Amino acid sequence: MRRIITISILIIIVVGFGGALYYLYQKNQESPVVYETEKPSMQTIVKQTVATGSIVPKEEILIKPNISGIIDKIYIEAGDQVKVNDLIAQLKVVPNVSNLASSKNQITSAKIALDNQTKVYNRQKELFDKGVISANDFDQAEVAYKQAKQTYAAAQQTYEIVKTGTASGVGTAANTQIRATIAGMVLDVPVKEGNQVIESNNFNEGTTIATLANTDKMIFEGKVDESEVGKIKEDLPLEITIGAIEDKKFDAVLDYIAPKGLDENGAIQFEIEGTLKNRDSTFIRSGLSANASIILDKVEDVLAIKESLLQFDPKTQEPFVEVKTGDQKFEKREVSLGLSDGIYVEIKDGLSKDDEIKVWNQVKPSQNFGR
Repeated sequence: MRRIITISILIIIVVGFGGALYYLYQKNQESPVVYETEKPSMQTIVKQTVATGSIVPKEEILIKPNISGIIDKIYIEAGDQVKVNDLIAQLKVVPNVSNLASSKNQITSAKIALDNQTKVYNRQKELFDKGVISANDFDQAEVAYKQAKQTYAAAQQTYEIVKTGTASGVGTAANTQIRATIAGMVLDVPVKEGNQVIESNNFNEGTTIATLANTDKMIFEGKVDESEVGKIKEDLPLEITIGAIEDKKFDAVLDYIAPKGLDENGAIQFEIEGTLKNRDSTFIRSGLSANASIILDKVEDVLAIKESLLQFDPKTQEPFVEVKTGDQKFEKREVSLGLSDGIYVEIKDGLSKDDEIKVWNQVKPSQNFGR
């Protein structure tokens, strides 16, 4: 029995020894790891954040009537270019029956008063010419006559305005002709011929007949998250990309950041505006969606490496790279970093453009296993 146990133990030892030798043999057959290297390069690094929004005119003018009525004729359509005082629409006034009747009554009352003052004036004039009354009494009669005459003319003018919407001598105070107040493009005409419109006054903003804007002065309107608003400031450069216009970018300047944020779906958003500058002849339609890259910082033609080449000391957390000194031999070298865009990082000190840096985290080629 002891002999069998001894033989079994010897067999196990021999098998284990043979397995160890085979493992070491296979290990020696594996190819040693060969690390690739990369050299620093000259890069332009831009640190930026992105805001979404749209392109709109800097100023939009809403054309509203100063009298109520019905659109009789429209002379423009969206997309037309207009100049100051160009005719936009013609209104037809539908008089209010109550106001019309009241105006007629005022004319009748004013005519009665004028006829009476005319008789008094003529009588006083005869007496004055005969030397019966004083000049002061005649002057009072003359003033009363002129006031009655003016009141009658005003009542007639009021009646004409109520009936037709305008009157001689009123000018543009009440006018059935709606004209452009600025030069620019017609963006929208929300009314049609036959629509009833309401005048603009202290109690009602009125009906918009047309929207005008100078499309030569366009701005980007967008929003940034509260996590980004602390990084930006006014006068920063913007790079505008418009989805509907391919392969073109437009320069702009950030000139407004809202002091108050708005809650949108639980996230605080801050409105921003940037004025487009140095535009070419490209026509930009109002309302096009756009993205604005807000350039926070930028360095040009600086020595840089890929961020993936960096390593950090586990104790000091200081950055370093491994620089090639010979065939598959590398030395640790600390570096001073500058601006980073997430892909490349500026090297301020520690490397030269001829150094070869170890790719320490290179990706191993995938293996295909047959079925």
